[in-house]
Amino acid sequence: MNLSDPNDLASLLEAFLLASGKPQSLERISELFDEAERPELATIRDALSILAASCQGRAFELKEVASGYRLQVRERFSPWVGRLWEERPQRYSRAMLETLALIAYRQPITRGEIEEIRGVAVNSQIVKTLMEREWIRVVGYRDVPGKPAMFATTRQFLDHFNLKNLDELPTLAALRELEPEPMLALDDDAPVPADLQARADAEEAPAEPRDETSFRSLLAELDTMEQGLKTDFDDLPEAEDEAEAMEAGLPDPDETRH
Repeated sequence: MNLSDPNDLASLLEAFLLASGKPQSLERISELFDEAERPELATIRDALSILAASCQGRAFELKEVASGYRLQVRERFSPWVGRLWEERPQRYSRAMLETLALIAYRQPITRGEIEEIRGVAVNSQIVKTLMEREWIRVVGYRDVPGKPAMFATTRQFLDHFNLKNLDELPTLAALRELEPEPMLALDDDAPVPADLQARADAEEAPAEPRDETSFRSLLAELDTMEQGLKTDFDDLPEAEDEAEAMEAGLPDPDETRH
């Protein structure tokens, strides 16, 4: 096999990616070769382009996500392929999805800021679950009294949602189109049977005030924040720096949230 030939190399990269079962970066792919036979990064990129083209018309595709390249089944086959696994797909609560959306679109953001936008307290279990799934992480502490933790998304979040970077997140305008329109009110002039009206009057009770912001209002709030969104967090501390900060005596974020 001529590893300097992108066509030969493309077949080998296909074998690598099929065997790995997870995204592989260019650097990691390069490390799989002995130094004497290692192809140039440009050659590896050319081979990946050839591999991507060879997937046309097939049930799988080459996809670049945040952590690198992977071979995956095309989305249109997922309803049938999903039957291979007996467990039911994970369902996420509205509160978790709204919290994750706020972190993704407004990162870095504190727990208190999330609560201020949503209008309700953030359940500690939601933050714990998101961190256990490695979709979010603490990237620093806000320089205000209490030093609340700031949350941002991770590479695993991008990989899970099939994204290469935060710029590929759907626009807020597109999300608003997915939100169902409110139902039209009934015609006020339509006659109501007397007995039905009497029962309604007798059973009518004051409506409970809504504490939680609707998803449509939440999107509108995010829309005003979309300008100047920070999408590069290479300058923020990694997990080791966070551990050192905690050892230095910084307060626990759960105890200091506002």
